[in-house]
Amino acid sequence: MKLLKVLIVFLFLNFGALLLGGLFTSSGVTSEWYTNINQAPWTPPGWLFGVAWTSIMICFSFYMTNLYCSSSNRKNVILLFALQWVLNVSWNPIFFHFQLTGLALIVISSLTLIVASFFIFYSKQNRFNRVLLSPYLIWLTIATSLNFYIFQYN
Repeated sequence: MKLLKVLIVFLFLNFGALLLGGLFTSSGVTSEWYTNINQAPWTPPGWLFGVAWTSIMICFSFYMTNLYCSSSNRKNVILLFALQWVLNVSWNPIFFHFQLTGLALIVISSLTLIVASFFIFYSKQNRFNRVLLSPYLIWLTIATSLNFYIFQYN
């Protein structure tokens, strides 16, 4: 029962992050600004962003539940999660609303490093957790490259 309660909390927090970020995105990937800038040739279609983030947050919620429940130092886990959460939520308004692609690149690069640190430092004892975290890390690597391209060529 405890695992289920922790999972529900992480699902709420992770999908809350997506909701908050989405409030600032407005039309996001379909906005006039975004569709008219130079985008990387490997930019995925707009519909894939929602599918990817939904899948990623489900996996990440299970990952965090496993990590939180098995950790001997929950304070550090929650601190790192909170930092990841703030960076994740802040990227959308910085990129889409304020159109500050350089600052957004710093934010998403920092977010990628935080998620990579979860992967490196907290997934050694549990290989299944690496599988759960891999989609987030892969997507952030792609998203960082897309942000870099936009920063570089606009």
